[in-house]
Amino acid sequence: MVLESMINIFRAEKKPLELFYIGFAYATIGVFLSLWIFKEYASMIMVFLTVLACIPLVFSALKVEEKKDLEIDDTLSLMKEHAKALAVITFLFLGITLAFSFWYTMLPQGLVEVLFRTQTQTIAGINNYAAGNVVQASSLFRLILLNNIKVMTFCDFFAFIYGFGAMFILAWNASVIGAAIGNFIRTRVEATAATVGLGKVANYFQFLTLSLSRYLIHGIPEIIAYVISGLAGGIISVAIIRHDFGTKQFERILFDSSELIIVALLFLVLAAFIEVYITPVLF
Repeated sequence: MVLESMINIFRAEKKPLELFYIGFAYATIGVFLSLWIFKEYASMIMVFLTVLACIPLVFSALKVEEKKDLEIDDTLSLMKEHAKALAVITFLFLGITLAFSFWYTMLPQGLVEVLFRTQTQTIAGINNYAAGNVVQASSLFRLILLNNIKVMTFCDFFAFIYGFGAMFILAWNASVIGAAIGNFIRTRVEATAATVGLGKVANYFQFLTLSLSRYLIHGIPEIIAYVISGLAGGIISVAIIRHDFGTKQFERILFDSSELIIVALLFLVLAAFIEVYITPVLF
């Protein structure tokens, strides 16, 4: 597989920043292949193709992390080792997200409507719900937190069943966030062009920074939580595949995975707090 040969997990853990560019490349290939071959269903096919490209790397990461569980006894040292895989998948996610937002911004409107049709419908549904349900900050915090916990549960479940399954949830979220960022940029640029003329559209880069900050300031801890949860479920899945079920080693893996899920919950609480109480003040 050509994409698989681009990088391996051991190199990725040493240079996680490279995964940002790899993620951008994977998503870009998914975008253009879906438009070329499956244009009518491109909004979902591009997510599927992006995940397909990530499978070898993610599955290798899960096997390595499961092996670390069996070899490392100290909890703090084990968490530091897991942090390497966390950085790899997080940078991969950020690259995928930026690719989707970039192509949402750059492609012609007609292609954007086809390519991000399902994502746009999802965003509209969220906005309509928020507009039709005016709630206090405390209630909104609880609502967002419960929704994020539901998504995290899906990550854990998909990872447990499919091993790399959490990548489907992550890539889908990347496509939705990318569409939201791209729409924010396009709207601001078009408004600026209409108001002050094309000469001022250099403000595009200001809008890019603003939109990335608006969504990623709470999105990064949220995605970290999903990655950690998916890592926990994937490690258990690999352990079962290797026939460790029912052994002392498996008990250690379950204990380690439960610790990872607790850490993921803490990140979700932080993300919900930032989204409800900090992001509205800043933006």
